[in-house]
Amino acid sequence: MRTVFHNGRVLIDGAFRENVTVAVEDGRIAALGGEMEGQRIDLDGDILAPGFIDTQVNGGGGVLFNDAPTVEAIARIGAAHRRFGTTGFLPTLISDDLPVIGRAIEAAEAAIEQGVPGVLGIHIEGPFLNVERRGIHLASKIRSLDVEAVGKVTRLRNGRTLVTLAPERTSPAMIRALAERGAIISAGHTNATYSEAMAAIEAGLSGATHLFNAMSPLGNREPGMVGAVLDSDRVTAGIIVDGRHVNPATLRIAIRARSPDAFMLVTDAMPTVGDGDDFILQGKHIRVENGVCVDDTGTLAGSDLDMALAVRNAVSMLGLAPEQALTMASAVPARFLGLGSSHGRIAPGAMASLVRLDSELNLRGTWIDGVAV
Repeated sequence: MRTVFHNGRVLIDGAFRENVTVAVEDGRIAALGGEMEGQRIDLDGDILAPGFIDTQVNGGGGVLFNDAPTVEAIARIGAAHRRFGTTGFLPTLISDDLPVIGRAIEAAEAAIEQGVPGVLGIHIEGPFLNVERRGIHLASKIRSLDVEAVGKVTRLRNGRTLVTLAPERTSPAMIRALAERGAIISAGHTNATYSEAMAAIEAGLSGATHLFNAMSPLGNREPGMVGAVLDSDRVTAGIIVDGRHVNPATLRIAIRARSPDAFMLVTDAMPTVGDGDDFILQGKHIRVENGVCVDDTGTLAGSDLDMALAVRNAVSMLGLAPEQALTMASAVPARFLGLGSSHGRIAPGAMASLVRLDSELNLRGTWIDGVAV
């Protein structure tokens, strides 16, 4: 059955276009054009945009991936985030032991094979971090990246593997080895100097995990990790736009230093998204306080943010145009994951993962691979 979306504002290649009809068939965009036959959906002037892709999802729906690295947990997390327009995501495991990482990879593999909607791979955030910048991560879980670990974290056969590490706690050779085995490498929880960061980028590092949070700042004599990210056109930075993780003015300055398409919106979401209850993270009580998750000492522990709210915040807090914010939630992360031809865009042949939003960017509908969810 062909579905035809009409009478809306369609986001195509970063710009809104009107009077464009979008035909969907067999889970993909079949055609763009004028009048077409099929089951018609009248958008009534609403926005039709690519679905949101979140590369950092620790949990949702009352489930923390670390606590339950299973297919069922991934499915429940995905279901919680679909309510907010997330049509593609990486279940994210924070620093843990290698056997737990192995089980998480197996779960992601099985979830993809079983067709759990939206699963694009896995994000392994640690344990190859700098303990001085560990944040909520347990110091006892942090370890070095060695040949054994490289082999274990790159076992996913289908989907994408994103690894967050501290460049100064490994070597360019190890980073290159990860990249050669297909991993996407991001810097996070790091005290790297500018030169260490640039050496890592040269070796294959291409991302920054929650830019500004838990990393060496931009200084007048030492640009640090932040300076390297802003100085390189080879790095895509994830940003948490909730007004608490990073001052909006800081994010506005960063975007002006590069361009909006160098940044992708992420949630760093915890189990409270779609649930709201307090939870335990590796023995620590975590609660929601003014939209962020914190432990009893006030240390940030992820967020209570969803992607639809992140998009609206990018407009209201950062002064971005709606089409820029929507692109940062779809096309930019798709490109970062190497999925730019099939995801994050409305074009013939691309996956029909879509969101419908009103003029205030409130979600009104979500489709994953052509199926309303």
